[in-house]
Amino acid sequence: MALKLNIIIASTRPGRGGPAVAKWFNEFARQDGRFDPVLVDLAEINLPIFDEPNHPRLKKYEHAHTRKWSEIVDSGDAYVFVTPEYDYFAPPPLTNAMIYLWQEWNYKPAGFVSYGGVSGGLRSVESVKGLMAGLRMVPIPEGVPVHSYQQYINDEGVFQPSESIVTSATNMLGELTKWAGALKQLRAA
Repeated sequence: MALKLNIIIASTRPGRGGPAVAKWFNEFARQDGRFDPVLVDLAEINLPIFDEPNHPRLKKYEHAHTRKWSEIVDSGDAYVFVTPEYDYFAPPPLTNAMIYLWQEWNYKPAGFVSYGGVSGGLRSVESVKGLMAGLRMVPIPEGVPVHSYQQYINDEGVFQPSESIVTSATNMLGELTKWAGALKQLRAA
């Protein structure tokens, strides 16, 4: 049975580039065949600012939106966050969605397809890795930074990657596969 990869679109604002980039990566991962990819859009999940009265470690969720989010995250063996950079930081919907849960993230690897201007969203990625450590996640060093991402989205809104983006995506999926397999065994023990 293939490992399940949740590809999470981190931005929720109108006019975002995330869906175009994520749709490409989802299809790329599907064709790669090492994972069963599932596209998850935080705009559709629509979580309010963290509103659970109990600490996430307890997994005593009172709200339907949290229980739904818990099921989605728990089902993944690995994650890829498709994230822009907002003012040198990760988008607030991403950090909010992460702090909603705790056990569901534990001992699972994460990669990033980041996009932005000259930095390719890399500062966003670095800003969230400390939070991941607190959630017992394993952020891998391999990633897919997309510099000046608008140049890769055609008039029909389709993301068309460069050769270096494809190479980075292939490398990241290879490392995610190794970590996801090893950590799945750890979770089962």
